[in-house]
Amino acid sequence: MKNILLSLACFFLLVFSTDAQSKNDPITWKGKTTIAGQNKYLVHLMAENKDGWELYAPNNNFEGIKSAEIILPDSSIKIYSPLQAIVAGEKISSSIFQGSTFEVFKKDVEWTIGLEFTQAVPAHLNIQLNYTYGKKDEFFPGEISTIPLDFEGGKESTSSLKIEGLSIDQPIAACGDSEKKSDDGLMKIFLLGFLGGLFALLTPCVFPMVPLTVSFFTKHGSNKKKGKRLAVLYGFFIFLIYVAFSLPFHLAGNINPSVYNDISTNVYLNIAFFVIFLIFAFSFFGFYEITLPGGLANSANAKQGSDTLGVFFMALTLTIVSFSCTGPILGTLLVGTATAGAWPLTAGLAGFGVALGLPFALFALFPQWLNSLPKSGGWLNTVKVVLGFIELALALKFISNADLVAHWSLIKREVFFGVWILLFLGLFIYLMGWIRFPHDTKGLKISWQRKILAVLVLLFTFYISPGVTNSKYANISLISGFPPPVCYSIYNDPVNCEEPLKDYDEALKLAKAQNKPILIDFTGWACVNCRKMEENVWTNQQVKALMDQYILVSLYVDDKKPLPLDQQYLYKTSSGTEVSITTVGNKWSVFQTENFNATSQPWYVVLSPDQRLISKPIGYTPNSEKFAAWLSCGLTGMKQIKP
Repeated sequence: MKNILLSLACFFLLVFSTDAQSKNDPITWKGKTTIAGQNKYLVHLMAENKDGWELYAPNNNFEGIKSAEIILPDSSIKIYSPLQAIVAGEKISSSIFQGSTFEVFKKDVEWTIGLEFTQAVPAHLNIQLNYTYGKKDEFFPGEISTIPLDFEGGKESTSSLKIEGLSIDQPIAACGDSEKKSDDGLMKIFLLGFLGGLFALLTPCVFPMVPLTVSFFTKHGSNKKKGKRLAVLYGFFIFLIYVAFSLPFHLAGNINPSVYNDISTNVYLNIAFFVIFLIFAFSFFGFYEITLPGGLANSANAKQGSDTLGVFFMALTLTIVSFSCTGPILGTLLVGTATAGAWPLTAGLAGFGVALGLPFALFALFPQWLNSLPKSGGWLNTVKVVLGFIELALALKFISNADLVAHWSLIKREVFFGVWILLFLGLFIYLMGWIRFPHDTKGLKISWQRKILAVLVLLFTFYISPGVTNSKYANISLISGFPPPVCYSIYNDPVNCEEPLKDYDEALKLAKAQNKPILIDFTGWACVNCRKMEENVWTNQQVKALMDQYILVSLYVDDKKPLPLDQQYLYKTSSGTEVSITTVGNKWSVFQTENFNATSQPWYVVLSPDQRLISKPIGYTPNSEKFAAWLSCGLTGMKQIKP
């Protein structure tokens, strides 16, 4: 618990979102296949080992963990001959495993594995190889290499993701707006960060520091101006330190532009975030503390002084010693905004830093305000426990994302609401003083402010209670985007569910048959704004009437469901980049970027039955009237097309 959990979270964001096979890998792999029988192929995997690394043979075993393993993209592929080397390697004694002997290869080597297809054989397929290498005391298990393979006689995919002749610059009707406006969104994220900073300010690790730190700056004798100047500088440095946390994400975005979408949809990352949020929540409850290494705080504290550099280290010391309280809130902010991109993350951290640093500067400029501050006490721990319950509620969102993307069907919409109801009932019981946590003061009188908050929590619990029912009241608009979609339900026939088409080719056939325009909804299972549109805008009577005149198709760009083998292939984009089309999400994500030069969701496009762009695409549009006007313009544009 005393490790830098927040840094680990950031590490996960960067590591899991980069390609598994880097250009700088010390061992590179190539593959080829030869026919071995009816639907049987022998796969040859060639390793190029220029630097003499010790590549562990497939038959090694590290206390139950395989040294090498093939991961196949579909269960219909069977292994009839195990992974093995065509020549024997040399034996080494490993100091890491107490002198155990292993077989390794220090030069280029070839491995083989036999595959049998129980369904149609694809012309092209990607497999993953997990392998292990090292040298002396260095040991790197679980390295992953993606290897493309060609199969002679396999079925060539004829699927094309590019709509020939489509021009996104010349729509039939001049309505819509393909330019994304992010200023308003950045301001909202800044305000959310500011709110998070205010919560952090009211925690036991930070609040008592305000009068102590301010008194240090105001006690400068005759040179009070210098004291105030240093106090303002102190607040600015706090702001600067928190903004600096976002710099790695700007670098990561330059390395891999798809990093943010990977973060929001990666199953393992969402599970990791779920666990991290649980750890944060129980830390807030007082069962343990999450702290940075003590040496780091001591080092920063030793460099404090009255000059500018000393003030910077004072700000850094505060940031470090208050981590047990600010870390969970900051971690929530990092995870919640990192999926939107580097600049939204910077905006959120800037808001957090302003809220945390501004009070120190203001109270130093106006020290008489200190008299109006409430005294420290048990109420500070109450703030922490309340935040702990909120962390648990947010944690459920991440495990729900993983469940939706992977189609586990574990956390249906009603299950999500049921857990939230229990959590907020627990918060109500705590606020009423009927249960206590480790750091709560025994016998503490419950204030009227705390009772009012308890009543508000209870009212919110009653408000979300219809979410577990199969009724028209189950659409809880206030929290749209957090629970799973209305159609992801435990009920066989959900009242509020109108399931759209999910295949573009099927929608295109219907559009031609009925001579209707196609409304493409590029969406995602983990997309919050998509759910807000579906539950708050699409349900508007005017919008619904207009959408009924379209062929609606929802294309989920984060769907991890594997495509049939004969539809999996290596696609070359317009820019010349090769992309593996292996899942439903891969297919529709590339379809969106190839034809409409967009990567955000939701993203709405209107096409004619002959696949001409009728109006400019638009993104998230929470205003029902504006969205209805865009739909109406699309229908008008459709009428301009001659049969």
